[in-house]
Amino acid sequence: MIKGITSSSPFLVVSNGSPMNPYISPGSQSAGMMRYNTSSSNIEVYDGVAWKQMDGSYTTVDLSPEAQDLLQWARTQRQLDLNRKTLIENSPALKKAYEAIKRAEDNFDFLSKFVEDELAAELREIAP
Repeated sequence: MIKGITSSSPFLVVSNGSPMNPYISPGSQSAGMMRYNTSSSNIEVYDGVAWKQMDGSYTTVDLSPEAQDLLQWARTQRQLDLNRKTLIENSPALKKAYEAIKRAEDNFDFLSKFVEDELAAELREIAP
């Protein structure tokens, strides 16, 4: 049974619903609906007559260390990109260098695609 959801990860957000706003089948109450009661910090299930608090041990939800590492890497990359963008916008020399890099990347991408297409065509000729 899940009594509550906790996480020490900065990347996992669990929103609390209100007791008046169940997560499942919003609208008129019916048996089997679930909600998170922010007043009691418990998950509740509607049994057809009343909301019943789920007791017992609880499960925690977290991301794997690898997922946390990947998200932290993405966060760091985003900050580096934002810093780079600011530097490029404020420096004509860096803007010119960045444009040269982008042209080189575009050329590389074009040539890579061309080579891949050529190899695929050769393979189709060898093994029809």
